[in-house]
Parts: sequence; structure tokens; C-alpha cells
Amino acid sequence: MSDKLDKIDLKILKILQENSKITNLDLSKRIGLSPAPTLERVKKLENNNVIQSYHAVVAPGSIGLNVKTFVLVDLAWQKENALNQFLEKIKSIPEITECYIITGEADFLIKVVCKDIPTYEQLLFKTLSQIEEIERLKTLMTLSTVKDSKVLPFDYDNDPSEG
Repeated sequence: MSDKLDKIDLKILKILQENSKITNLDLSKRIGLSPAPTLERVKKLENNNVIQSYHAVVAPGSIGLNVKTFVLVDLAWQKENALNQFLEKIKSIPEITECYIITGEADFLIKVVCKDIPTYEQLLFKTLSQIEEIERLKTLMTLSTVKDSKVLPFDYDNDPSEG
């Protein structure tokens, strides 16, 4: 973003991460500005891609998605175009909700969300293990969620331009 974020921008970011459904009027009261400049600031944050999108956070269990796993993936780098082929193939698997290139244990960490253990087993044996660019998979099964914060860790109360 070309313009620096000030204290008010940071307050807006924190509040919207906590509750993106807040009305502009309530937001303006919480940050101490009138509604018009508040809306202008939010639009500017959106236009500068600081705020990328707004989402409804759905409780997975409420729609029958009860299994969450993380899978460590080692790529078969000797295969031609292994990286691009792997990335193309996993894009079409809806149960893979996140994928990261990592260092250490493996090449990738993928997050899988699905209905139950048999569904996961099916995905593992019928889909993932059929991807020839994958050398090895290691599943890390989650038991429960103890923290799932959507607020980025940042000191929102201090103006970064104040040295």
C-alpha cells in the first residue's frame, strides 16, 4: 500500500477482523469518526488490497464436516514438471482447503477437511495416493481445535509511523 496505515486504519482492521458484519455507523462510533470518512477509509483499505475479502466462517461440524487433518507431502522431484503437475492436481480437490510450501519435515503441508474417517481414507487411497508426483504422505490427525483466531497478530494500538 502506497499510503502508510495510521492508528485509525489499524483500529478499523482490528474491528473488521473481529466482526466484518459491523455497520458503518457502529464502526464510525468505535473509531471516533463520522460515517462518511469511515466508509472512505474502509473503501481505501479495500482498494489497496489491505482488506482482501469478507467471509462467513462456517462451523464445519454444523454441515457434517467432522474430520480435519494436516498432511505432510514429499514430492517426487525426479518426475518431470513435478511441482506444477502436483499444484494443478490438488487445486481440483475441494477437500484440500489450504496448501503451503514448507521447510523441514516435508515439501508441502496441506489441510484437508472432510465428513468422516472413511471419507478421509477414500480421499487418501483413491485420490491423493494416485497423484504420481507425490513421493510420500504423512497424516497428522487433529483431535480438537483449541485456538482458531482470525485476527492477525499485530499491535493495532500503536501508530507505526510514530517511530
